[in-house]
Amino acid sequence: MHNNNQLPLAGVRVVDFGQQIAGPAVAMTLADLGATVVHIDPPGGPQWDHPANAVLNRNKSCLRLDLKTGTGLAQALALIAQADIVIESFRPGVMQRLGVDFAQLRAARPELITLSVPGFASNDSLRREWKASETVVAATAGAFTDMGFNRVLLGLNPSFSPLPLGSAYATTLAAASVVLALQAREKSGRGDAIEVPVVSALMEGLSYNSYVIEGLPERYKTMRELEIEYRKANNIAMDLSYDDLQEYLDPFYRTYRCADGRMFYCVCPSHRNHAKRALSVLGIYEELVAEGLPEVQDLHAPISEWDGETSIGVYPLPKKWADHISAKMKAAFLTKTSEEWGKIFGEGQIPGAPHRTTREWVNHEHTNAAGLIVEVMDPEYGLMKQPGPFAWLEESAAQMVTPRPRKQVSFEQALAELREVAAQEVLTRPVGAAIAPASNTGWLDGMRVLDLTNVIAGPHSTAFLARFGAEVIKLDPVKPLYDPLIGTLFTFQTGMGKQSALVDIMSEQGREVFNRLVRSVDMVVINAPERQLKALGLDNDSLQAVNPGVLFCRLDCLGGPLPGPKSNYIGYDDIIQAHSGIMSRFGGPDTPEEHAHLGTLDVNCGFAAGLGMAVSIYHKLRTGQPSRSRTSLSAITNLAQLTFAFDYAGRAPFNEPSGREVLGHNALSHFYQAADGWVYIDARESELAQLEQIEGLAGISAAANVGEFLQTRLQTAPAAYWADVLQAADIAAAVPQSIESLREQYSRDGDGTVGIDRGSFAFSIHRNHPSGHCLTQIDHLAIRPSEASIRAVSLPERWGHSTREVLSDAGYSAGEIESMLERNIASLGWAREYLPS
Repeated sequence: MHNNNQLPLAGVRVVDFGQQIAGPAVAMTLADLGATVVHIDPPGGPQWDHPANAVLNRNKSCLRLDLKTGTGLAQALALIAQADIVIESFRPGVMQRLGVDFAQLRAARPELITLSVPGFASNDSLRREWKASETVVAATAGAFTDMGFNRVLLGLNPSFSPLPLGSAYATTLAAASVVLALQAREKSGRGDAIEVPVVSALMEGLSYNSYVIEGLPERYKTMRELEIEYRKANNIAMDLSYDDLQEYLDPFYRTYRCADGRMFYCVCPSHRNHAKRALSVLGIYEELVAEGLPEVQDLHAPISEWDGETSIGVYPLPKKWADHISAKMKAAFLTKTSEEWGKIFGEGQIPGAPHRTTREWVNHEHTNAAGLIVEVMDPEYGLMKQPGPFAWLEESAAQMVTPRPRKQVSFEQALAELREVAAQEVLTRPVGAAIAPASNTGWLDGMRVLDLTNVIAGPHSTAFLARFGAEVIKLDPVKPLYDPLIGTLFTFQTGMGKQSALVDIMSEQGREVFNRLVRSVDMVVINAPERQLKALGLDNDSLQAVNPGVLFCRLDCLGGPLPGPKSNYIGYDDIIQAHSGIMSRFGGPDTPEEHAHLGTLDVNCGFAAGLGMAVSIYHKLRTGQPSRSRTSLSAITNLAQLTFAFDYAGRAPFNEPSGREVLGHNALSHFYQAADGWVYIDARESELAQLEQIEGLAGISAAANVGEFLQTRLQTAPAAYWADVLQAADIAAAVPQSIESLREQYSRDGDGTVGIDRGSFAFSIHRNHPSGHCLTQIDHLAIRPSEASIRAVSLPERWGHSTREVLSDAGYSAGEIESMLERNIASLGWAREYLPS
């Protein structure tokens, strides 16, 4: 069973008042990592009655307290007095009104860390009092109106998705913030009071959906974007069918039917080796070359200088070549089953995966062997398959795959458990008079990180550390592996706060540069399957030989705490969306469709790696031991699907809202058209009496069909009116925003701050962006400590911008640096232009 003693957060004591998903999930994440957690529900039990609570409360001791009574409040305060961390997820001010005042508690015990995870920010005067359900937060953040190019072309707006993405992002960000505060406390003795609004976490997670580049060159526009522009300019309706839409997808980025009638998702655009390998295993590479398929040597040169109109390994392809390649790929995929192709692609190091349902994912041989899915003997549901941990240390991973089931305890038992753990604590931090005064420093000031990552998830993890003061050196090869769409465009988000250097670390002198850099840093980070590590010198023994004590973090696609049959398969966000059931749910089982938020899994995987790195840093401060932290896209899909990713005997069918026509969970939680637009109402059966009292909704409890009743009545007044009266009656409701309108309302010129003081939303406009384009993007605003500082990090550098400086800092002379540049062991750039035209 779960052995706390050897886990990195052993000895940390948490009191968790969280309800719904995000608050309890943060506490669950800490408990998975070894913390002792007491979970407190109101007298009537959890606000959200759902089998997922068996997952959310595993490894916890649970009790019910009524904070509205003197006894209940006294008992809550007695538990908090034994805690390092207190978590709550109510509306701002609720805990204080109940008598649990975090500011007072921290004044008495400055070592205490408090975490609040409200739906909307406490300084969002417009929305802080709203009932902030998962769907209301998503609707307000533009998550249902900005569902990507597919939904625009299909003419579907708003679109609904049942994924609790807001809570998923808030969980990783909030858990990371708490552990970063813990590791800072090891040095100063001081805790912190942290707020992570779910809506702001969601905005950070959707950063790729919300950033705007003015004057983006045509070469970066996909067939779908060009079709949208054409239809808008010519006033043509957005009304593509699902089948028609497929023909606007790049051949290396789409779904194919296989011999067994099941679907396979191929995702290998933008990488010349992957695309070439895919065409080779499909048996059509030679044919295409014979037909003149070009292969451009330098994809980062302007298109005007290419020796062909396109190239293998470039995204997007022009329609003529896309159609030609697609036709051949369709025929080839029909020759084998989806499972056979899954193995061929996986073993051949090509990103691709069979489309499967969440139920198939939860019961898959690989997820179960790898500890991505674990078994828990729950007191209510019996033997239950549950998501495994979201982040882990390699050294203690095996202990994390046997969680203890949730257990109900009395107040006396909970207090005794916390006291027992407290009595065993060996203090390694300053206490009492030695606690440092509040200093407004960054949690990671002075920390140095070597970043060897690529694409989105890996680079996001290190960019995430920069806001807390970490210095990041981004090291890339002298010849790019990816085309500029993935290789450069995405770095507008992930390259922030980093120095960029280009060095060939596979050459002899480049290897010495690498070793010098490893010796100069505290942490090395890469995204790669395990089989690549030894060749790169990143296995534990090689790395520790170069710099004893250095920390290491690795992200990958299909890895879990234990080895599984697919652990070394490579892939992207989309691969796991297909494999884990997200696409089958979003588009429907026969017409699977990408969940179009670009960072659905990628960005959150970066945040989870940030959590893993924070755990590693804390563990080393406590024990002196280096460790290797881990996460994967597969672990993160389980967090994104926390409300579905479980199974047990007698489980109700996996029939959550699915497909393109779905507009909500049920008739009371649904999008409805008002007189002038849409409104989302998110009510429950138990709230029918409140709905009866609202003018225009009398009679709802007697209605034969609640959906038809609401459809008729809500059309009689504007959406904003309904949202206001429903919110006033304490019913969760919202008018869906578009990200465009949020940008218009909440953007300012970049001013060197992160906008934390501006409510739930804040965008910065960078008119002098290094790319030469004006860029508007969401601020790093979700994590809000009251004592530590959050930095507005530097804008991304052009590739190789700091090569000379990094080599000089590593002890090379000006002459040595020039010699390396001449011999192409180091480089000052991939292209003349930052964003090639």
